[in-house]
Amino acid sequence: MRLRGLKELEPPLLICHEDHRFIVAEQMRQIDVEPSAILLEPIGRNTAPAIAVAALQATETGKDPLLLVLAADHVIRDQKEFLRVIEAGREYAEEGRLVTFGIVPHAAETGYGYIESSGALDNKKLEGLPIARFIEKPDKHSAEQFLISGRFTWNSGMFLFKASAILSELERLAPEIVSCCRSALEQEMPDLEFLRLEREAFAKCPNSAIDVAVMEKTSLGTVLPLKAGWSDIGSWSSLWETTDQDNDGNVLNGRVIALESKDCYLRSEHRLVVGIGVENLVVVETDDAVLIADRSKTQKVKSIVQQLESDGSPEGKAHRKIYRPWGNYTSVDKGNRWQVKRIEVKPGASLSLQMHHHRAEHWVVVKGTALVERDGDEQLIGENQSTFIPLGCKHRLTNPGRMPVELIEVQSGTYLGEDDIVRLEDRYGRMNKILKKEPTQQ
Repeated sequence: MRLRGLKELEPPLLICHEDHRFIVAEQMRQIDVEPSAILLEPIGRNTAPAIAVAALQATETGKDPLLLVLAADHVIRDQKEFLRVIEAGREYAEEGRLVTFGIVPHAAETGYGYIESSGALDNKKLEGLPIARFIEKPDKHSAEQFLISGRFTWNSGMFLFKASAILSELERLAPEIVSCCRSALEQEMPDLEFLRLEREAFAKCPNSAIDVAVMEKTSLGTVLPLKAGWSDIGSWSSLWETTDQDNDGNVLNGRVIALESKDCYLRSEHRLVVGIGVENLVVVETDDAVLIADRSKTQKVKSIVQQLESDGSPEGKAHRKIYRPWGNYTSVDKGNRWQVKRIEVKPGASLSLQMHHHRAEHWVVVKGTALVERDGDEQLIGENQSTFIPLGCKHRLTNPGRMPVELIEVQSGTYLGEDDIVRLEDRYGRMNKILKKEPTQQ
């Protein structure tokens, strides 16, 4: 959407972790965009491998296109100015330069990295200047000096270059990255509308940001100043900054009441959240957890996630809402020998024909009409109707209608792990996939 109106724009090439594949595909469907490909990383390896994979994929047919590298979560308020700066960067990229877009700073921000250019930048003239150096997140005093000089911009992580130009510098400066990515691409496996990178080859790839692997070492770096209302939405605090606030400086989403509270971000997805006499807080209530933080400390959420992962906590492994090719499901509650899910099946979609050795399932349709197959017999189940799937029964659920079907699934049995799914037929090609690493899969 940020690029609407950009000349000679090809369908996007998306790169994401395999766990996010269905939500990415669903978001593309919602905005009516058909990507040229969605490449799935089996493991996170930072931006240098992702860009290498994109460049290799883009040149596969012998073409040498310009690659505009953008993160998915950036906000651009002034789209017209954004497109103007991209067009200005095109001529430098066509000459073989590696262009990055430096955000013109409006404050001595210590949460961003900085780019120093060879001279003072002018966002009106839009002259690209060679990059002198990259600076990691500075202290407050250094950031204040950067702001005065006029040579420093925030590192946005957005780039424009020829595919051949970035590949050439990667080959020269980080050849192992290119070698591993090329091997992973050569052994890629089609999976619906996705392309899966081969796990073993990609896992050998060094974990490196493109700044470290190339941009800090190359002599081809060029920076253009960008002043287009950019935010990377890297924290809940930045989301507060980029969202319209009420007269008290609060951003309120969902079932929220704020009394005598100022400059807060309060969000509820389910339960009522009440803030009384609080200031500068972020409170976020979701299915998984409740976050309460000072707005200046929200960057530390990453540390909490790392702690959850190291502790093996379920909140660090998966969200309660999981997207699948047929729709999505949300884990509602679970006990030692039972589990409850809310399932939504898209129009025309179908779960696999499957059976379980260790659990039975009870389905209650709460919206729409479902076609249920049990040991070869088919039955239409409408709202407020239910069916029972005994242990060992071959079963499948299909949505034959034009509206989503919603149902509640209650599982019970001695073992509820998802490696107890035996697929007999599947329109999404998942017959031979081992899914033990996915905590819940239909």
